[in-house]
Amino acid sequence: MLSHDILHERLEKLNAIGIALSCENHIDKLMETILIAAKHLVNADAGTLYIVKDGALYFQIVITESLGIALGGTTGQPTNLPPVMLRHTDGSPNLNNVVACAVNKDITINIEDAYTAKGYDFSGTKNFDSSTGYRSKSFLTVPMKNHEREIIGVLQLINAKDQNGELSYFDEDSQSMAESLASQAAIALTNRRLIHQLEELFESFINLINLAIDDKSPYTGGHCQRVPALTIMLAEAVNQANYGALADFKMDNRDRYELKIAGLLHDCGKITTPVHVVDKATKLQTIFDRIHLIDTRFEVLKRDAEIDYLRGKSTEIEWKQRVEQIESDRSFLQHANTGGEFMPDAACERVKTIGQQIWLNPEGETSDFLSSEEIENLSIARGTLTGAERQIINHHIEVTIEMLESLPWPKHLKNVAEFAGGHHERMDGKGYPRGLKKEQMSVQARIMGIADVFEALTARDRPYKDGMKISQSLTILARMAKDQHIDVDLFEIFVKEKVWKDYAELFLGPSQIDEVDEEKLLRIAMGKD
Repeated sequence: MLSHDILHERLEKLNAIGIALSCENHIDKLMETILIAAKHLVNADAGTLYIVKDGALYFQIVITESLGIALGGTTGQPTNLPPVMLRHTDGSPNLNNVVACAVNKDITINIEDAYTAKGYDFSGTKNFDSSTGYRSKSFLTVPMKNHEREIIGVLQLINAKDQNGELSYFDEDSQSMAESLASQAAIALTNRRLIHQLEELFESFINLINLAIDDKSPYTGGHCQRVPALTIMLAEAVNQANYGALADFKMDNRDRYELKIAGLLHDCGKITTPVHVVDKATKLQTIFDRIHLIDTRFEVLKRDAEIDYLRGKSTEIEWKQRVEQIESDRSFLQHANTGGEFMPDAACERVKTIGQQIWLNPEGETSDFLSSEEIENLSIARGTLTGAERQIINHHIEVTIEMLESLPWPKHLKNVAEFAGGHHERMDGKGYPRGLKKEQMSVQARIMGIADVFEALTARDRPYKDGMKISQSLTILARMAKDQHIDVDLFEIFVKEKVWKDYAELFLGPSQIDEVDEEKLLRIAMGKD
């Protein structure tokens, strides 16, 4: 029996271990902590922690202190040991192996000396001893049962040592302590697994939302995956940078997870955005591209020009000139319909001129060649969206915020809505939907704003444009930083720490990656160039 002082000391250790186990979030580290704590608690030289899975016991952590052996867990060294089967090939329970027997009989097995024990096969142990010079003596094998009394693993401790460091046996007090620890450990491990499973389920629901958006539009689906990746890349760079205005910004694992979730959900409101707006590849596209209707009108104009010539109302030269002008106007409108980064005023005037010419429609009535709505669409200066359609697109961020703020977030995810909802704000307060200024926004929200813009500039899967080269995209970002559209301090880190390069290597095509003048970019951003 242990003395009162030693027993009291072990009870205090057991309580401290229970507290430590409840605080550990990493499963591998948790299992390692369990085994090390058990060894120290009962003064054992070696130990193994097994996990029950698919009818077998799998080695998770193996430690033999006197031989310097440490496998599994956080060591980076795999156990590479074959699992112990709980049943023989004929289906009968495996009672020969002491670990399997402890599970099959749901009992603690305490063996004073493996070399004299009856009823168990210790041949593997003896072979290990023979090859290493070790002497495996006492074994304490304790099933780990969760709150439902289900055995989820086994804690096996080997070679108890007395106060003088000599090999001994596991007494009743040591067994009781080990069983108490195994019970606490099983609950801690089960809780951590349940939390992990809930996190996986939660992320699966998020991916389900993104899958729904992706199913509506393949163009936004890629965006929903790339923006979170770039957001984390930039956040890690800021976390590691020790210079500038953001030198004090630091993240722990909970912060990283919160930002990851916000990134995945930053466009969840697009689930309500009409597909014909999200996927508007050309200026005239709705359900189909209406440029084909205009092509038909041009064919009617050519027909009428030919009829006028055949009826003697025009000369052959006039007819051919008219057909040439029609084809020129058709080609111009087809090009204008594709959209782009800029459409000059002269081109918009030409659209209007073409649209106001009179033609004889199929109903036999004279009317303008283009409707007001068609002229408006074909005169879009940038991209393919009208002002009204852009408002529909912009509304997604309001929906995103409403959706996210309606959820009962736990404490460690309480900032998700703010992070995700701020990626269209500007540093000068001219963004949307809330017109926030830089000092009103978290660093994470500002990070997401840069990630959202850079991904959009470089994306290769948009229906209305090709992905820009890196140098061009960064130049646009630099100008946006100068104009207080994005955070200039974050842009500095984005450039200096080559976040753009890491992202490009993962997501961009070789033709997009070109030379980048980092000093020039920073001069532009600072308003010095």
